[in-house]
Amino acid sequence: MPKWALGLPVLIVVAVTAAAVAFITVGRSPQTVTVSGGVARVGGRAPTFSSWDLNGTKVSLADFKGRPVLLTFWATWCTVCRGELPALQRIQDRYQSTGFTILAINYRETDNRRLKQYLDELHVNLKAVIDPEGTIASAYGVEIGLPVNVLLDRTGRVVQVIVGAVPNATLEGAVAQVLQ
Repeated sequence: MPKWALGLPVLIVVAVTAAAVAFITVGRSPQTVTVSGGVARVGGRAPTFSSWDLNGTKVSLADFKGRPVLLTFWATWCTVCRGELPALQRIQDRYQSTGFTILAINYRETDNRRLKQYLDELHVNLKAVIDPEGTIASAYGVEIGLPVNVLLDRTGRVVQVIVGAVPNATLEGAVAQVLQ
């Protein structure tokens, strides 16, 4: 057997690996999500992050400095989220004049067109942010149970973390309390 034939299996493995990396990379968005500041804890400073909204505009938590913010982690497959998102829209509409805002952080989904359609069907126009790898969610302790709502005060501190299904009045009460 010729010496070059011994290297053929290695060459095939390298070629297949390169093709796989190229295939994965071509399908990915160049938009990367960044997070810094550790892990969220009630009473502690909220981790900062940068991502994109569903229209491709960069969004950073720092853009909302000095404003109370509710981060709501959601997904299209979350049945509780389907009912909660319209309630959050009503809360946003009610308190928007105070500077309060909601960032709806989508958990690990990548089809922006589908996400827009889903929110449109619910008549929700909250600022929707993508988190395709779960990077932001991880910094806020979100793993699998959705929805998760994280309330931040005007100084950027985590005031409350609400996990799972809760009455709408609980969410609105938490927001009203942080606005006092």
